[in-house]
Formats: sequence, C-alpha cells, structure tokens
Amino acid sequence: MPLTPLDIHNKEFTRGFRGYDEDEVNEFLDQIIKDYELVIREKKELKEKVEQLNEKLGHFTNIEETLNKSILIAQETAEEVKGNAKKESKLIIKESEKNADRIINEALHKSRRISIEVEELKKQAKVFRTRLKMLVEAQLDLIENDDWDGLFDTDVDRDEESEYTEDKVKNNY
Repeated sequence: MPLTPLDIHNKEFTRGFRGYDEDEVNEFLDQIIKDYELVIREKKELKEKVEQLNEKLGHFTNIEETLNKSILIAQETAEEVKGNAKKESKLIIKESEKNADRIINEALHKSRRISIEVEELKKQAKVFRTRLKMLVEAQLDLIENDDWDGLFDTDVDRDEESEYTEDKVKNNY
C-alpha cells in the first residue's frame, strides 16, 4: 500500500549518536509531503480526466459502431435498390421487345392484307377495263352498222302522207 502524506508526516526515526539535523530532516520531509500531496492531487485529477476521456471514448465508440452499422445498412440498401433497378429495367426491356414484336407483327399482317386488297383491286380494275372496252366496242359496232344507212334513206314526208291516208280510211268506215 502506497504511503500517504500523513504517513510521511508521522514517521519517526530513531536517533543515533551523531544523527542528522532534526530541523533539516523535518524541513525536507515537509517539502516531500507538499510534493507528494501535489502528485497525489495530480494523479487524482488525471484519473478523473482518464475516466472522462474513457466515457467520451465509449460514447464515440458507440457512435462509430452506429455509423458503421448505418453505412453497412446503406450499402446493403443501395445494392438492393441497384438490383431492383436492374430487374425492373430488364422487365421493361422485355416488355418493350414484346410490344415491338407485336407491333411489327400487326404491321406485317396489315401490310399483307393491304397487299391482297391491292391485288384484288387490280384484278377488278382489269375486269372493269375489259368490260368497258367490250361495251365501247359493241357501241362502236352498232354505230358502224349499215342499218343506220337505211334509216337515212327513208323519206319522212312520204311516211306522214301514208299515215294520214290510213287514218282517213279508218275513220270513214
């Protein structure tokens, strides 16, 4: 057990024949007591400071652990968000590709249908043209027919006279 200032103060030495000067020893012991008390006070203050610093250190250690946990959670969350974003982007791409394929297929189907309709219209136009040509040719044949020439040869006045005479005869009888 360490000495206290009181132990130093109460210490009695045995006296010898030619011993040390008692006042000088007491003065020196008083100086040691003062220095020793100062050292003890400093030690106590340092001990208190160490305890305070240890408390602060504990507090900062807790903060550090909390921050480390927060960083880990943030990193895990970031990785999770990143993974979800990748999954979502893949789904969007797949859906877009499906939609693109559907649109392309619909366009091809419509194109084929229109192509078939165009071919049908071409056939109908050819048939119409052929029929029109035949009709026009038939009309030309009628116009060019010699029967028309006979119509121009008949006299209109003579026909009217014969009709008038026939009407008279019918009325008299």
